[in-house]
Amino acid sequence: MLEIANLFSGLLGNYSEVSIPELSSQYGIYLMPDEKIQMGFRLVRDTFIITDERLIFIDHQGVTGKKTRVASISLESIYEVTMETGGTGFDDSEITIHFIQSPYFKTNNPQIGSYKFEFGKKFNVQPIYVALLTLAHQNHKRLNA
Repeated sequence: MLEIANLFSGLLGNYSEVSIPELSSQYGIYLMPDEKIQMGFRLVRDTFIITDERLIFIDHQGVTGKKTRVASISLESIYEVTMETGGTGFDDSEITIHFIQSPYFKTNNPQIGSYKFEFGKKFNVQPIYVALLTLAHQNHKRLNA
């Protein structure tokens, strides 16, 4: 029954948490030396992983899902995080991160990007938000020092 609930949640665009051992066995090949997985989430076939160095996005493409796109965002580039909790009805919880895409963070015209994660309304996003917000605050102070 839980598996069906996770699939339904995934089909609605919500990530569900995946265990670290499962993530390590499936996606350990994408880790840098000494990089450690902190947590990860899956949306049907797609996965995002938070490590001690970066966010990793694994996008299985095509009908069979054999074609895979792997992208990452350095944790050092995140400068802002917003959170929206689920309300009444069908509202989901969301976390949006804003990050610098430029290779040089201290530049006059940095290239920036954002990425939004949607979670089911029952998923407690606050611990992830606080962790990413703390990181963004440290990055903000470091970049403006």
